[in-house]
Amino acid sequence: MAGNPMRKVALRNLAAHKVRLFLTVLSVVLGTAFVAGTYMFTDTLQRAFDDIFASQAKGVDVRVQPKEGLSLDNPYQQSVGIPYGDVDKIAAIDGVRAVAPASFGPVVLLKPDGKAVQVGGAPTQGTSYLPPDKAVGDPLTFLAGTPPDKPGDIAINQSGATRAGLHVGDHTKVLIPSKGTVDVTVTGIYDLSSNTGGYINLLFDAGQARELFTDGKHYAYVDVAAKPGVTANALRDSIAKAFPDDKVQNGDQVRADLKAQLADRLKFLNYFLLAFGAIAVLVGTFIIYNTFSMLVTQRLRELALLRAVGASRRQVGWSVVSEAALIGLLGSVIGLVLGIGLAFGISAALKAFDVGLPAGTMQVQPRTVVIAIAIGVLVTMASAWAPARRAATTPPVEAMREASAPSTGARRLGAPAQWLVSTLQRVKLAAVAGWARAVLSSRWLRPGIGVVLGAAGVVVAVIGAQGSGGDAARTVGIGALALILAVLLVSPALSRPVLTVLGVLVRPFGTTGKMARSNAIRNPNRTAATAFALTLGVLLVSAIAMLGASAKASIGDLVDKGVKADYMLAGPPGGIISVPLGATAAAQQVPQVQDVVAFHGIALKVDGKQVIGTVPEGPMNKVIDYTVQQGTDKLGDDDVMVSETFAADHHWKVGDSVNVDTIDFKKYKVNVVGVYKDTTLLGALVAPMNLYGKAVPPNYQSSFLVAVTAQPGANLPAMRTALEKAVDPFAIVQVEDRNDFKGAQGKQIDTLLAVLYALLALAVIIAILGIVNTLALSVVERRREIGMLRAVGMQRPQVRRSIYLESMLIAIFGAVVGVVLGIGLGIGFLKTLAEYGIATIAVPWTQIVLMLFASGVVGILAALWPAVRAARTPPLAAIADL
Repeated sequence: MAGNPMRKVALRNLAAHKVRLFLTVLSVVLGTAFVAGTYMFTDTLQRAFDDIFASQAKGVDVRVQPKEGLSLDNPYQQSVGIPYGDVDKIAAIDGVRAVAPASFGPVVLLKPDGKAVQVGGAPTQGTSYLPPDKAVGDPLTFLAGTPPDKPGDIAINQSGATRAGLHVGDHTKVLIPSKGTVDVTVTGIYDLSSNTGGYINLLFDAGQARELFTDGKHYAYVDVAAKPGVTANALRDSIAKAFPDDKVQNGDQVRADLKAQLADRLKFLNYFLLAFGAIAVLVGTFIIYNTFSMLVTQRLRELALLRAVGASRRQVGWSVVSEAALIGLLGSVIGLVLGIGLAFGISAALKAFDVGLPAGTMQVQPRTVVIAIAIGVLVTMASAWAPARRAATTPPVEAMREASAPSTGARRLGAPAQWLVSTLQRVKLAAVAGWARAVLSSRWLRPGIGVVLGAAGVVVAVIGAQGSGGDAARTVGIGALALILAVLLVSPALSRPVLTVLGVLVRPFGTTGKMARSNAIRNPNRTAATAFALTLGVLLVSAIAMLGASAKASIGDLVDKGVKADYMLAGPPGGIISVPLGATAAAQQVPQVQDVVAFHGIALKVDGKQVIGTVPEGPMNKVIDYTVQQGTDKLGDDDVMVSETFAADHHWKVGDSVNVDTIDFKKYKVNVVGVYKDTTLLGALVAPMNLYGKAVPPNYQSSFLVAVTAQPGANLPAMRTALEKAVDPFAIVQVEDRNDFKGAQGKQIDTLLAVLYALLALAVIIAILGIVNTLALSVVERRREIGMLRAVGMQRPQVRRSIYLESMLIAIFGAVVGVVLGIGLGIGFLKTLAEYGIATIAVPWTQIVLMLFASGVVGILAALWPAVRAARTPPLAAIADL
């Protein structure tokens, strides 16, 4: 029964400090809400895609496809496929009821006015329509009109028709990247059973689909329906025996494969979002720890009285931990509820950006509930453990004395250190025990460990920065973790000299400014813990700002130094479809144009690993700059040129004959005729058009960029106008000069940065709440001091001003440390990204200065409520307190 009074003490203590309870709970709420919201969002997205896949493969008993079939990473990239002749052979197998060969490919739907229909990140594709007697699944439900029955007819899904503003009977065009534009008439609008975001699917007559979306010899895959009484597994085994070189699966296996691919892709998104949730939880941990440390300091007399009247150490410790558990549970439950709102918010934001993701019913899995509550409770209890241990191990008499004396920041021995000293004394090693006590109680022990850890972190980060790729980045990450821990240990010792320097900022405020600086320096542990939450946020913001600035600078240098072309033809940024082939021929007909060079992408396999190469269609030395270090850049039909890094990694040299594999598993022997200096413009390998024609099916061929140069003395503005008119039929093609091209790439980077900043804003908000919480508790702790200052003549505005300035100094201190760490670690990480095109490292000084200024403003805003509370302290009542 001894535990009941202590539970009452914990509950009454929480009830008596409602504002403190609210601020502490809020720190838990924000962290757990992000974690819970992330799981809910990705679970909802997973369920929506599962519904789509279930409807897509509905009615399919068996699917026959190449060994390396479709993937979500590139839904339009197929290997050569299933030969036309195999369809009849499959149909002849015993147990087959119907066979549905698949013909599909990427398209761009044009509105009647010639403008492309914008679908965000969702695909637009054309597929073949099969009548119900030939289809393997349930017949489609047509809401209006009829299915296509001849070339030139299309049917469109309802959401696509709404987005495009099309109705039955409307005439428009469809752009096929490899074929050009096709005139079509909308004959029907049908229903898709699941929400598909911005996805548009156009149904073509089977004959026209075969002409537009196959190479004239192969289908992408073949779906099969079994006769009544024949099981899917039995039919699968029969077909697999007849076609051992193909991949034969039953319908459940097809859906499972698609779901597994999606799960892998959503796993990255989940990890990405959870990383920011972890940051929020980490920042909240420091705030909660700081809060309980201050609370224990303020309650030492109360806890000492409990010890004096018979409470044991364990009971006192558990009373503090119990408060933390209740706060963690309350914050987790509220955070779980808010997580639903956050998941809706993420979905709404992505919908506003028109990324084309499907919607669905919000999913709240039991796993999400357990994880959110476990994180909130465990993190809060872990944060309160050290203060609780201090409360339990402080002798009552010492607690009485410590509660009535000002904090000196003196270091006390913790329980493990005290046990070590006592053990040494018991084994008659008094000298060693005395030395151990001196070392462990030294105020330099913690910063000394931090310096050693920081030096190790710098060495590891520098080593990692010498390399490139994932392993190097992970090495820098280990160094970064060590540096962050080092800063955590060193910050208390670092706060005094840094705040002394920053005191220049408050010098104009005279005595009030000096008092603010002294208050910030007085308790270095508290100041460091308060500032560290903001340090983490500013560190990440600085590093991300450097990534954005460096990416833009790298693109700018690449274009300015490597591109000779006057204009470039580019497709929609980030889209699946690039520049249609016909745009190259159209540009060549424009007056005053001298060179038009199209660049194609090619996927090959070398030693079992995929390599993305470049295929120039024309003399690329006329439009870009590159350096041939060995051999020549004149490519024959069976020649390739490789970068110096690729040549070194694969031990290739000029004159070698090597094998490369295409996506249809065919091997080609090519000759290495040149090695060029690494450049992002060309990638790892340059191949000839002959190999491109063999490796990429005709219906999937397009250009990722077309470079155009003008004749000497040409009127560039007039030529640009003519180019825009020439490519107008291709709708999605943009004519850009160098600045336009850099600006388009910069917009994509800015969009990514905006998402990252929005996610990091949560950590910054929690850090601000930490400053509010710390200052509010500090005002309570300094109640008598403030009362005495008011009694000797300090005015309320002066009290408020001193709190404002103290908060500003703490915030700027945290921001300065965060900026220094962010720049240093940012440089280390960016060096590892050289092979991904980040060749120029830029520091956005203007943004960093603004961030430091904003941190000071944030500090002042965070102090508004604590300052008002301090100014209202009654002098006489405060002096009489304690």
